[in-house]
Amino acid sequence: MSEVKELPTRPLGWRQALYRFPPLRNALVAAGLTLAGVLVQWQADSEAAALPLFIAAIVIGGYFFAREGLEEFIEEREIGIEALMLLAAAGAMAFGLFEEAAALVVLYAAAEAVEELTFARTRSAIRDLLELAPKQARLLRDGREQEIPAEDLRPGDIFVVRPGESLATDGAIRVGQTTLNEAAVTGEAVPVDKGPGQPVFAGTVNGQSAIEVEATRAFADNSLSRIVHLVEEAQGQKSRAQRFVDRFSDRYSPAVLGAAVLVAVVPPLFGGDWDEWALRAVTLLVAAAPCALVMSIPVAVAAAISRAGREGILIKGGAQLETLGKVQAICLDKTGTLTRGKPQVTDFLTQGTVQLSEAMAVAAAVEARSEHPLARALLDYVHAEGVEPRPAEAFEAIVGHGARATLDGREVWVGSPRLLAQLAPEATPPGAVERLEQEGKTVVLIGLEDKVLAVVAMRDEPRPEAREALLALRHLGIEHLVMLTGDNRRTAEAIAHELGIDEVRAELLPEQKVEEVERLRERFGTIAMVGDGINDAPALARADLGIALGTGATDAAIEAADVALMADDLRKLPEALSLGRRTQRISRQNLTFSIALLALLIPSAVIGLLTVVVAVLVHEVSELLAVANGLRAARPPEPVPA
Repeated sequence: MSEVKELPTRPLGWRQALYRFPPLRNALVAAGLTLAGVLVQWQADSEAAALPLFIAAIVIGGYFFAREGLEEFIEEREIGIEALMLLAAAGAMAFGLFEEAAALVVLYAAAEAVEELTFARTRSAIRDLLELAPKQARLLRDGREQEIPAEDLRPGDIFVVRPGESLATDGAIRVGQTTLNEAAVTGEAVPVDKGPGQPVFAGTVNGQSAIEVEATRAFADNSLSRIVHLVEEAQGQKSRAQRFVDRFSDRYSPAVLGAAVLVAVVPPLFGGDWDEWALRAVTLLVAAAPCALVMSIPVAVAAAISRAGREGILIKGGAQLETLGKVQAICLDKTGTLTRGKPQVTDFLTQGTVQLSEAMAVAAAVEARSEHPLARALLDYVHAEGVEPRPAEAFEAIVGHGARATLDGREVWVGSPRLLAQLAPEATPPGAVERLEQEGKTVVLIGLEDKVLAVVAMRDEPRPEAREALLALRHLGIEHLVMLTGDNRRTAEAIAHELGIDEVRAELLPEQKVEEVERLRERFGTIAMVGDGINDAPALARADLGIALGTGATDAAIEAADVALMADDLRKLPEALSLGRRTQRISRQNLTFSIALLALLIPSAVIGLLTVVVAVLVHEVSELLAVANGLRAARPPEPVPA
């Protein structure tokens, strides 16, 4: 099939299409010449008078696909669909059927051009996002604003965004409080309140008041650019079904040519009419060309991936989209995925004669270097109490357990009760630990060498949309929902019970999450893993489908994942699955339709029930029907009842 050319960055109207796509222009000129030839033939009652018009239509209309078919044959030694159409047109002319040959060329060229244009329009829709980012930015330097090209912004630059304007690149608010519409990045149209220190993204629209933003990414590497890049890469990757159809087509086209030769040669050897069987062979070349079959999946995949990108769902390829439609069970991380990821301290209990200020100072010293959500919650609590962190040395994160450092020459640590068993195996855990865990809270210990200074309890509330999202997944037929978390069992089970999750695997290290994913795959088949943290990356990579949640997901999680949900909203998960399943249904429909049509047309051509013109019409209409059906995947995801 014809290769998609470089895509424009603006929506394609028909005038632009005629200018940018010469095959479409040629097809229309050829159609005009063919119609003129038919009229001349009818008026003059002479085929000879119309012959130059038909020949011109064949040459102009067939130029691009004939060139492509010959190049494919000469350079790659392959017989493709274009070669079959070229031979069919040549065969029709050999029989003096110039009108039929012109119709064949015009209809095939038009179908090819419309198909190419459809791909371009579908894929360029995602590039329209780049138009949302302004071309100019107001750089703030030495207290003055100066307009510069947005592409000149660099990380660390401060730029001003006024109400109603969109952001030129990603950054963090430095001054100001406002509301931003982040639909371009997350697909979520509800405006979000933002204030100092909070991240903001390119293409989002400022609502209430002017803000000063510190750029964190260059223009070429901002969120919109990354979305466009990922989607365009994804549309170039093929699903298993696509690869199968491609392999089938590579073998099928030469087989059709061989069958046509046999139809033309064998029956006449046994008394058949040479002209009649040769004409049937030409008809067979047209009828058996697998255009609709070849297009049955790529259009649907390209359309679905483009739509997903506009909804803030980044699917990294056709294979990942295909897997999305097959998921039977889902594993979900707890912190930041099922919960808000913003735990708050509920209890701070010192042990023995330990002073509260002493325990807080140790906590602040260790957690000042950590990025874990529990660490940030503890640090926020300590700061609110007026305790500033003192510089600690030799900081070390202990994955899945906590962290330790050196303060005033002595080892201090903050972490789960399991860390106490690792650092001070002879120490007795405080009695408050079990009670607090039974209340569904996460417990953190603050220690000095082998002594526990304080017990801290935190509560991370479930996301408000989590239960609705999980019910929607049930409605889609997901058989099993499993929580995989490094948190303690009692806390995990309390959250799971609240959300209606089937199974809990708690107190897991990152490598243990991988083991659980593999076990669950053996039980349920195709497994998806949903997470947002660096400790989820191994499990995301090992699952059949890894899904990273939210713009706050770590780069490691997004890199390891097959799908990234840019909105920090768990309801995007059932939307993504619904889109995958719809695309799978459409692909199956197209495949069934295409194969059934070939099964009908091929014997009809061989036994002489079809003429060349009828075969061309049925063939090209079927191709356009497959394209039109595939484009249904570009519709917005259907709402999934919870």
